[in-house]
Amino acid sequence: MSLRICILETDVLRPELTAQYQGYGRMFEQLFSRQPIAAEFRVYNVMNGDYPPDSERFDAYLVTGSKADSFGSDPWIQTLKAYLLKLYQRGEKLLGVCFGHQLLALTLGGKAERADQGWGVGVHRYSLAAHAPWMDPQVAELSLLISHQDQVTQLPEGATVIASSDFCPNAAYHIGDQVLCFQGHPEFVHDYSRALLDARQAYLGDEVYHKAIASLATEHQGDLVGEWMLRFIQQPRKASDSAA
Repeated sequence: MSLRICILETDVLRPELTAQYQGYGRMFEQLFSRQPIAAEFRVYNVMNGDYPPDSERFDAYLVTGSKADSFGSDPWIQTLKAYLLKLYQRGEKLLGVCFGHQLLALTLGGKAERADQGWGVGVHRYSLAAHAPWMDPQVAELSLLISHQDQVTQLPEGATVIASSDFCPNAAYHIGDQVLCFQGHPEFVHDYSRALLDARQAYLGDEVYHKAIASLATEHQGDLVGEWMLRFIQQPRKASDSAA
């Protein structure tokens, strides 16, 4: 039986990239479709106030990346936080990427803010601080495409760091069998990252831009993280781990 995943989309792409990449929800569909675990999806753009009906149930809810600040006061962000808290208290499985990674940390009592380290772009390498059963296949290090200037600076209570680096100490975390979040973008592909870098070159500055472009020659393990995510969803919840 296929896993049913609700993708809560928190942005729209640049107009010049829409025709090729469509949206973050579509990128995740493509990522997960390449994995050995079957899944089906519903995408809801919560920026536009689009949410699943109360009667619909999913195996997991995934919050995408966004150009918005997770700590922003926008009404749609506050609505999303309240929705995620309700899901968490109900015991639903929650996944977050970039903005979603930060927003879930904030919602569950952690802290996210503009990072002193500045922009993280290109391919970034992390050491793995934990090896859970769903982290299969196992690797010694993890490389992911990134695009962020904010970071989780304080984890929620009960969170375990999975991946870290000097630049981003809380790059990935999980809370028991219920919450799994990554700062990096497993759904990105090199060409999309290159297009974002080119569009932001003047803003990023030449040094950061050229270093990021050079990093694109490095492997991106997004498919590996996509498989981990599906294995995490597939893993049964432990009764003692329930937040409800």
